[in-house]
Amino acid sequence: MDDLRKDMQMYHIIIEGVIIMTIQEDTIVQPIPTDVLIAKKEDVWRIKLPMDFKEFIVTNNGGIPNEKSFHCNERNYSITRFLCILEDVKENPNGWYDISVVESIIGERLTDNEDLIGVEVLPIAELFAKDYVCLDYRENKENPFICLWSDSESGDFDPVTYKVADTFSEFIAMLK
Repeated sequence: MDDLRKDMQMYHIIIEGVIIMTIQEDTIVQPIPTDVLIAKKEDVWRIKLPMDFKEFIVTNNGGIPNEKSFHCNERNYSITRFLCILEDVKENPNGWYDISVVESIIGERLTDNEDLIGVEVLPIAELFAKDYVCLDYRENKENPFICLWSDSESGDFDPVTYKVADTFSEFIAMLK
């Protein structure tokens, strides 16, 4: 899979020998989540995170990418920052960027299933203007695709999403 390497205050995301994206090191949210914490979150969310995303988050937790832009739905979008996984959100100044915090704030707008336990659409990156990049499990519980969730178009139990990529790695490769 991805080969991750630290270099000159940035983390390089390398796929098949090519630098795809860099993350500003000083923006990575500490502490980095452990495998135990990730498994705990997966149990709460009732999903399994894709391996490429797990590898990304244990190195780049909540980081701000230098390559931020992508095209979807006939528009260009810009990532503000990736979301993070934290054990204690109240004691961390970056607690607002925790995936569970964001999901709890917009959760009723991420699903059309009022009886849902767990998640179907999980936010993983904040975009400019309150939209989010998400893992979308609605079609395939084992292999989520990447979607854009639209804040301005979504309502309670009426999410509006647009497919962006088939995998997290494919999404990362799109960023410019």
